[in-house]
Amino acid sequence: MILLQVNQLAKNFGADPILTNIKLEVQTRDRIALVGRNGAGKSTLLKIIAGQMTYDSGEIIKPKEVTIGYLAQNTGLESELSIWDEMLTVFKHLQKQEKQLRSLEEQMADPEVLNNPEAYERILKEYDKLQVDFKENGGYQYEADIRSILHGLNFSSFSNDTKISSLSGGQRTRLALGKLLLTKPDILILDEPTNHLDIETLSWLEQYLQGYSGAILIVSHDRYFLDKVVSQVYEISRHQIRKYPGNYSSYLDQKAANFEREMKQFEKQQEEIAKLQDFIQRNLARASTTKRAQSRRKQLARMDVMDRPLGNEKSASFGFDIERQSGNEVLNIYSLAVGYEEKVSENISLRLARGDSIALVGPNGIGKSTLLKTIIKKIPALSGDFQYGSNVTIGYYDQEQAELTSNKRVLNELWDEYPLKPEKEIRTILGNFLFSGDDVLKTVSTLSGGEKARLALAKLMMQKANFLILDEPTNHLDLDSKEILENVLIDYPGTILFVSHDRYFINRITTKVVELSSNGATEYLGDYDYYVEKKQEQEELHALNQQDASSTSLPFKQEKNNYQLDKEAKKLERQRKRRMEEIEEQIDALEKVIDSNDQLLCDPDVYQDHEKVLELTNENDEAKVKLEELMEEWALLAED
Repeated sequence: MILLQVNQLAKNFGADPILTNIKLEVQTRDRIALVGRNGAGKSTLLKIIAGQMTYDSGEIIKPKEVTIGYLAQNTGLESELSIWDEMLTVFKHLQKQEKQLRSLEEQMADPEVLNNPEAYERILKEYDKLQVDFKENGGYQYEADIRSILHGLNFSSFSNDTKISSLSGGQRTRLALGKLLLTKPDILILDEPTNHLDIETLSWLEQYLQGYSGAILIVSHDRYFLDKVVSQVYEISRHQIRKYPGNYSSYLDQKAANFEREMKQFEKQQEEIAKLQDFIQRNLARASTTKRAQSRRKQLARMDVMDRPLGNEKSASFGFDIERQSGNEVLNIYSLAVGYEEKVSENISLRLARGDSIALVGPNGIGKSTLLKTIIKKIPALSGDFQYGSNVTIGYYDQEQAELTSNKRVLNELWDEYPLKPEKEIRTILGNFLFSGDDVLKTVSTLSGGEKARLALAKLMMQKANFLILDEPTNHLDLDSKEILENVLIDYPGTILFVSHDRYFINRITTKVVELSSNGATEYLGDYDYYVEKKQEQEELHALNQQDASSTSLPFKQEKNNYQLDKEAKKLERQRKRRMEEIEEQIDALEKVIDSNDQLLCDPDVYQDHEKVLELTNENDEAKVKLEELMEEWALLAED
C-alpha cells in the first residue's frame, strides 16, 4: 500500500533553490534512507513531509488515515512530568477505556442490575465490545511496551518517578525518541536518531526498527546503522533526488557503477559527434559527397546530446602529517581513576605504542571523554598515574568544539595561531576544508556544527602532532567528509586514541578496541566486528559457566566436554551464518552483472559489435556457472 507520494516538489529559500523536482514514494514497511551533503536539503524535505514547513510547488499525496511521527535532530523532551507519567500520555485513550471498563464492571456487580436481566445483558454487550477494542489497541500490553522501550534506550537504572526536567539534554533526546516509538505511526520520520546513543543502545534501536510494522524514513550519518536498517536510499544532490535500491553500501556501489557507465556512454557519443562533425566539414563543400554530408548533419541535429555526467560535489581535501616521530612508547596508564567529584571509572591500565589506532568504547556516562580530558591534563586524575613517551606531541579534538565559540572570522581563527604563514596559504588550507570565498569571513560562533567540525580539523591538521586524541571526530560530519577523514587517518603515520559511536568508522581505522567499564579497561586486538564477536563468545561462556555452577549431576570432566562441544557447535553455527551472508552478497552481485549485461545486449549499438557481444555472452556464461555453484552451496548450508 502506498502511504505517501511526493511529486515534483520544489522549495526555495529566497532566491536560492533548495529542492527541485523532488519525487519520493513511501509504501508499507519501506525502510528508506535520505542521504546527501550537509545543507543539501535532507532535513528540509523531512520537515515538509511532516507538515512542519511549507513548499513552493509540487504536491504531497497522503491518505487521511495515514499517521506520521516526526523526530527532529536533537529534539529534547520538555516536560514537568516524571519519565513514566510522560510515557503514559501516549496511551490516554487506552487509560480512558480502562476506566470505562472498571465502571462497567462495577455496574454489573450492582445488585439492582443483577436482578434486571435486560439491563445486565445491555451492559454486558457494551463491556464485551469495549474489551475487544481495548485488547486490539494494545490495552493489556502498553505498560510492557513502555518498560521495553525505556529498557532499550538505557533508562532501566532510572526511577519511574525521575523528573524529566532533571535529565541532561542527551537523555531528554532519547526520551523524545522513546515517546515517538510508542506512538507507532504509519510513517516514522527520524532525523539523526543515533545522536546521543551509545553502541549498545544503537544495536537495540537497529533491531527494533528492523521489526517495526510501519514505514521508516531516516536521515543519518551512521553508515553501519543504515546498512543494518534500510533497504532503499534516496540521494539529494544539487537540489535533485535519485533513488537506489538496497542499503547504504549497495548505494555506494551503484552510484560508482552508474557514473562509470554514464561517463562511457557520454564519451562514446562525443566520439560519434566528433566523427560526424569531421565528415560534414570535409565533405559538405564537395559536390560528390554533399548529400551524404547533409544527411550526417540531419542525423547530428536529431541526436539527443547527453550532458556530461556530474561526478561528486566538491569534497574536503586534507591530510594529517607529523613534525617528528615519537618514541616506541607513546602512553602508559597505571591504575588510573577518572571523574570529576566522584569516580566514574577506576583501575584503568593501558599501554599505547607508536602506530596504534585505539578505539575507546563503552556505555554513555562511563568516563570515555573524561579519560581523554584527564590524559591531556584538562582535568586532574583522581588516583593512579600516566606517562607520555619521548618526543610525544598531542593534538586533541573536542567533540563539542567547545573552544570554537570566538567572535573571530574563520580566516583569523587559523591565521592568528600561525601568523608567519602568508594569507594565501591559510586561505588554501581553509579551501581544502570547503571554506571558500566569503566563507572565510564568517564569524566562528555563527558556524553550523559541520562547519565548526571542519574548522576544528583544519586547526588539528596544522599542529602536525604525532599523537591524536579524538573525541567523537565524526560528529556533525556528512557521510562524504567521514569517508575522507577515515582515509586520512588510515594513512596517518602517528598514534591515535579516539572515542566514537560510529561503528563503521571504528572498523575502518582501529587496530585495537578498548572497552571501558567502571572498574577498568579490557583490550581487544582487532576491529569493532571482532570485538562484538569476542564479547558474544564471552557472554556464551559466562552463561555456560553459570549452568555448570548450578548443576552437580554430571562429573566435572563430562561437564567440561559438554561445554567444549557446545562452544564448538556455536562457533560452527556463526561460521555457517557468516558464509551464508557472504554467498548472498556474491549472488546479488552476480545477478546485477547478468542483468546489466542483458540490458547491454539489447542495445542496438552493442549487438552490432560482434566482439562486444561475444565478450558479454562469455561473461554472462561464467557468471551463471558461478551463480549456480553458489546457490547449491547456500542450499546445503541452509539445510544444516
